[in-house]
Amino acid sequence: MLFEELCNYLLKLEKTSKRLEMIDILSEVFLKTKKEEINYTVNFIQEQLLPPFYNVQLGIADKMVEKAIALAYNKPSSKILEEYKKVGDLGEVAEKESNNSKVSETNITLVYGNLLKISKFSGEGSTEEKIKGLSDLIASTSPIESKFIIRFVMGKLRLGVGEATIMEALSKARTGSRQFKANIERAFNLCSDLGYVAEVLYSKGEEGINKFEIAAMKPIRPALAERLGSSKEILEKMGKCAIDQKLDGFRAQVHKKDKEVRVFSRNLEDITHFMPEVVEEVKKIDCEDLIIDGEALTYDENTNVLYPFQITIQRKRKHNVEEISQELPLRLFVFDIMLFNKKNMINEPYTKRRELLDKLFSNTNTISKTKMIITDNEKDIDKFFDLTIEQGLEGIVAKRLDSTYSAGARNFNWIKMKRSYKSKLNDTIDLVILGYFKGRGQRASFGLGAVLAGVYDSKEDKFKSITKVGSGFSEEQFKQLFKILNEIKVDIKPARVDSIMQPDVWVVPKYVIAVKADEITRSPTHTAGMKDGIGYALRFPRAVSFIRTDKKAEDANSVNDIIEMYNEQKNISVKNQ
Repeated sequence: MLFEELCNYLLKLEKTSKRLEMIDILSEVFLKTKKEEINYTVNFIQEQLLPPFYNVQLGIADKMVEKAIALAYNKPSSKILEEYKKVGDLGEVAEKESNNSKVSETNITLVYGNLLKISKFSGEGSTEEKIKGLSDLIASTSPIESKFIIRFVMGKLRLGVGEATIMEALSKARTGSRQFKANIERAFNLCSDLGYVAEVLYSKGEEGINKFEIAAMKPIRPALAERLGSSKEILEKMGKCAIDQKLDGFRAQVHKKDKEVRVFSRNLEDITHFMPEVVEEVKKIDCEDLIIDGEALTYDENTNVLYPFQITIQRKRKHNVEEISQELPLRLFVFDIMLFNKKNMINEPYTKRRELLDKLFSNTNTISKTKMIITDNEKDIDKFFDLTIEQGLEGIVAKRLDSTYSAGARNFNWIKMKRSYKSKLNDTIDLVILGYFKGRGQRASFGLGAVLAGVYDSKEDKFKSITKVGSGFSEEQFKQLFKILNEIKVDIKPARVDSIMQPDVWVVPKYVIAVKADEITRSPTHTAGMKDGIGYALRFPRAVSFIRTDKKAEDANSVNDIIEMYNEQKNISVKNQ
């Protein structure tokens, strides 16, 4: 497909917020895309060169883009900056300044190849090379192509298309129906690379997708737990089950292939660099390949006490890793295994996976197994729960004895139970920032005074508003947040955002914060779980963490989570009367 044709479809996508229309538009795109191009096309639509775990970034700042446009069209940088200030979109500036009237023969493969080449420039002189590379690329393309290349480079495509929408469109394009989306999603959950999955679909068909297997060095989307409020409810749901510790660290999925070891975070970023001690320990395991799931926490070497998440997260530094690893040693608590010596374990029952884990690992300072019991007794569960809380941990996770590893899914194979609800909401809620309100009065100097936050609705692939958060952040955090959010601000409400409340500035749904609130209430102001004009809202919300770097937007709490919490809250209020 010619890149200009793709850009015209992107223009159509930009103009609609209706999901079915988006699926139809993308389906047309995919019908016209060759198998050699599909990987690049899917990645471009996802606004990435490659998935996060490849660590490939363009590394082009706004000023560099301004210079590239000026160089491409032989205009003064001051004129480009002046136009940018007027329209607020360097993509539109490039489109306006382009005087290329030739019919473009550029295809997505050429554009992608050039962008990948630009990403590889590093070291001395790389800034000039990147500017020249981008300049040469847009100088050879049509005005509309230049616009979308510049927007892509700046991370501002503004298409409002999520992974679920892309998968449904792929299904419709290749099978004539959206029903095959579940099969595509299964493959995606096993490798976290939607472009690669699309390539398999195009080259090997439905059979290739149905036979898709996990492989070391391709991170699996983590299994997630549903929630219940008591041991009684857990046993009613599961019967006899395994009770595992729920730890307050960051998720770490460790892959080994021959002598190479890589570690991936919950949101599938490569965090190998932050965990040198774990990498060295895993290298000692005698196997061809291995994938294990765990939680990493820092601890006090003298007392062996585990530190909370706020301290553990300090380990995720790019610099002085050796120094910080001496100050804050890290321990990985493993609780599942998905691959061992070419044997795919995800479809094996939990008991068999845990048995293999017990054989492979003995508890050391660097790698330990989580403590676990198997029981069908409420008192045993409550005793184990109380013990974990006394140790400063988050709670417990109950697991079906016959459950498979549900990659990328949140279901009742695993059930988490944190500190019990009382009359107020004690658990934290992970919310996505949707926009911000400008600072007024004493907060005018901070830039912003509050953020509009929401939860994820997987059924609609949209983010629904639930509250306005204006407390819990320090002065410095307010200033940082203002700077960070301005990098992803957009002129109009993003297509994937559903909100009645209007912030002063909309942002791309990207960053997650942890919030506590007194309770969940019904409200006509917010769209989370809205039915008959009434949604759900948080009463007296306050931030208890800065941006959660270990989570992406879709990892925030869901609308279903909020409804469950609300119902649990009501039940406890009745019991306490």
